[in-house]
Amino acid sequence: MSFYPVTSPDVTLCCAEDAALGLLGQAGMVAVRVADLASPARRGLGRDGRTALTAAGGGQDPVRDLVVWLKPVAVTRAVARRDGRVQAGGHPADHARLGVAEERLDELCGIPGVIDQIARAVTLDGRVTGTARRAMSPALAIRFTLLMTLVPDAGYAEVMDILAGDLALVPWQRPYRVPTAAVACTWREAIGPVPLERLRDLVLAAIDGEHRGHDYRAVAAGDLEVGSIDGSLIRVPDSAANRDAFGSAGTADDSSPFPQLRELRVSGASTRATFAVVTGPAGAGAARDKAKPSRCCWIRR
Repeated sequence: MSFYPVTSPDVTLCCAEDAALGLLGQAGMVAVRVADLASPARRGLGRDGRTALTAAGGGQDPVRDLVVWLKPVAVTRAVARRDGRVQAGGHPADHARLGVAEERLDELCGIPGVIDQIARAVTLDGRVTGTARRAMSPALAIRFTLLMTLVPDAGYAEVMDILAGDLALVPWQRPYRVPTAAVACTWREAIGPVPLERLRDLVLAAIDGEHRGHDYRAVAAGDLEVGSIDGSLIRVPDSAANRDAFGSAGTADDSSPFPQLRELRVSGASTRATFAVVTGPAGAGAARDKAKPSRCCWIRR
């Protein structure tokens, strides 16, 4: 999953810088001569090593020289310390993205930066109070929750490590540590379900529009959508009440290990979306006598 490069929202670029970023996005990799790398700090890398190396001698031909290959991580304004160290301005939470998945979300919803737009309307609750800038932000918490669904076997800390990625290695102006599992959990509770529900509604509306506007498989009869019917059996807890109400299929004496609920589902012939569901007993005897005839329904467009 590719996250970079991402331009910070507070960066205003001139034409030359914008053109350079265009090249950066096309190439995805930067080559710098090893001989051109230097530490801007007056004493090595400084006391804590929190500085970026700088490149000198631009414009020279790097052919046949040793070259270091670099992956762009973030684009920010540089902050120069008094001792010469060069650090990144801004906050890493503004740069974390979900790569191709997030690009697809923006495209599907028709809203550039849809997650950031939803995050701006979030009202924090719970133990996150005040307006001070912290290790996380509402937008980062939303992306964290979405990423959990893409890596379901990973714990909170692993998901946060994936999301922060190399951003945690950038020498930010203010020291940054990847949020712990406890912090991530607190922020999930603080943003609540509303932002994710809003994103869900936008995505479902967009998918519905795609199906209605572009689905070559769509089948209609007049102004009605054609559906298909299929039945299935669902096991329910083995109790006397459930056996009396539902029975079980395939055995005349109701000796199946579990009672079963019979389901008749009407699905869209095109999208397989569920139009309606009818349920009833699956078994013989008293349970079968209680069964009511099922009827098919047509859903108007």
